[in-house]
Amino acid sequence: MDKKKRLLSSVGSMQQLMYVRPVTYEEGRARGMKAYEVKNGPLGFTVMADKCLDIADLSFMGYNISFLSKPGLMGRNHFDTNGAEAQRSIMGGMLFTCGLENICAPCNIEGKDYPMHGRIRTTPAEHVSADASWEGENYKVTLSGEMREAELFGENLALRRKITTQYGENKICIEDEIINEGFRKEPMMLLYHINVGYPFLCEDSEIIIPTRKVIPRDEAAASNMNDWNRMESPKDGEPEYVFLHEMEADQKGNTFAAIINKNLGIGIKIEYNVLELPYFMQWKSIASGDYVVGLEPANSSVYGKPYHIKENSLYEIEPFAVEKKKITLTFLTGDKLDEIIKEK
Repeated sequence: MDKKKRLLSSVGSMQQLMYVRPVTYEEGRARGMKAYEVKNGPLGFTVMADKCLDIADLSFMGYNISFLSKPGLMGRNHFDTNGAEAQRSIMGGMLFTCGLENICAPCNIEGKDYPMHGRIRTTPAEHVSADASWEGENYKVTLSGEMREAELFGENLALRRKITTQYGENKICIEDEIINEGFRKEPMMLLYHINVGYPFLCEDSEIIIPTRKVIPRDEAAASNMNDWNRMESPKDGEPEYVFLHEMEADQKGNTFAAIINKNLGIGIKIEYNVLELPYFMQWKSIASGDYVVGLEPANSSVYGKPYHIKENSLYEIEPFAVEKKKITLTFLTGDKLDEIIKEK
């Protein structure tokens, strides 16, 4: 019996095993936010239709994997794009997308403000679609939509996103197209802020990054250089650490980063291509109440827009050009976990 018939013979509805469902939040800072709840066997996650189709909470095998910051789950707020006030609205989540005019610290250039981590992370999606269907022998959930970052007399950039996950595979594939629909070259900065939290992240966790060179961002990170690849217990008042990695990759540019927890028997592997995203940053905080690791492939440096302007290295996208990016999140158990341990 083929896979499709075998599954259908065992369930009344495929929603026993896998589904995508629209939801709207009804309280607190998230009131009114539209999202999609996705279940794929042991993997469950929420995609925020009103915030760049980013991934909020995520669990695997009954364990929380994602990080949620102190402000908690929230929709878009009036202060989201107001300088450092963004720290009051950065909820973390499994993924938030940074860009497209700026990443990292807020800045003012020639009298124009660029907010912390940019505007795209709080941009609502348009043309949103969510489907669960058979493709041959495979049952898949697919979500898609478009976010636009545009200004009168300014830029006109679109980000078209497709998220797919297939039953029987503990994977989420995020495929993005960034399109310059304007008539001039535009700066285009992009960072995928992938955030891991407790209880998956703890002192039993190990960070695996195939790095050629680790560069601390500042003195605080330099003081933690010997421990960049492990987590300590939470510590009151500890500063954040940020490390820049020069990544090893195969001949086609493919590389990965991973975090594993041997005691829980699970891990997460993030795969991407350095030709598309040549920078990789690791954010590590062991501060009590802010306990998180961020794995961050990007096309620009953590030092942000002023740094690239000074170095004459600000990335730009040509008029009507289309760029494609792909990130795959794979959740590991058993032999797959053993393989990643051997790779380190």
